[in-house]
Amino acid sequence: MDSHGRVLRDLRISITDRCNFRCLYCLPETEAAQNFYRGRWAHLPNSKPIQHEWVPRSQLLTFEEIARLVRISVSQGIRKIRVTGGEPLLRRDVPRLISLLSSIEGVEDLALTTNGFAFPPLAAALREAGLRRVTFSLDSLDPEIFQRMTGRDGLDQVLQSLRLARELGFQPLKVNAVIIKEINDGEIERLAEFARDENLSMRFIEFMPLDSARAWQRELVVPGREILQRLQSRFDLKPVASSHAAETARRWAFPDGRGEIGIIAPVSEPFCGHCNRLRLTADGKLRTCLFSVLEHNVKEVMRRESSDAPVASYLRKVVWGKEERHHIGEPEFVSPPRSMSCIGG
Repeated sequence: MDSHGRVLRDLRISITDRCNFRCLYCLPETEAAQNFYRGRWAHLPNSKPIQHEWVPRSQLLTFEEIARLVRISVSQGIRKIRVTGGEPLLRRDVPRLISLLSSIEGVEDLALTTNGFAFPPLAAALREAGLRRVTFSLDSLDPEIFQRMTGRDGLDQVLQSLRLARELGFQPLKVNAVIIKEINDGEIERLAEFARDENLSMRFIEFMPLDSARAWQRELVVPGREILQRLQSRFDLKPVASSHAAETARRWAFPDGRGEIGIIAPVSEPFCGHCNRLRLTADGKLRTCLFSVLEHNVKEVMRRESSDAPVASYLRKVVWGKEERHHIGEPEFVSPPRSMSCIGG
């Protein structure tokens, strides 16, 4: 529990900061991304871009260290684990990590977020290792816009991964789409239709200030309220009751029961008051908020302490100091020193 009375149940674990995509909202390093931002502004914003130096492999937490921290976290009340990146499937032998985590008593939900590009050759092994849920990133169904947003011609591979995940029994299937004005906001209705046709859960996510170029501007955000209004004018959506208070998405279902829509609006409608998440970076730093400017070196504590008790005590201390809220859009807001790829989704 933190000092604001929130009970943390969700631990998100980044296992690598590397990625094979260069998305506009995370690592906008492609010429197309730079042209888009320059098209919006006469020059890129004055904020200094984040200079990427990938974490050396020698500094990454080992799978055994990750499993130890999960076991200790579960002893303190964590119940949900999500493995993220960067792109987590770029790290070698991810099924072995999934096997370690799925065998920990008390882990009630184990999921993975991926861009899907490297999923097919690993899918069966991940399922066999104990993974039950997968979330894919899919920002566009138009090959040209997909490449513009991700820096990669990979739409067909992602769609193939979705089909394979369904065949292997991963449920529920979720898809994340970050909506950016003048890029993919014209596809909102089409993405919703895709969710119904494929009977999956589509999550529309507001564009957040976590890109390495520091080029985020609020004018590029399509507010969740606007997304919902557009969808309700096209579809007869029925609200879905939240399964738990800390759920970040507001959810709606189609009348025929096929597919679901979720809207995650951290910029226009913050949900900090019931946030129950803790994040672990690939190099062993704990973050108590996606937008934290502080990181806590739990790797150092784990490598110093052979007993679990001091590590558990350290976790409780870090969680107690969790921020009350983020300050996006306010004069005092300071962007995190690392981009989304390094923080973990």
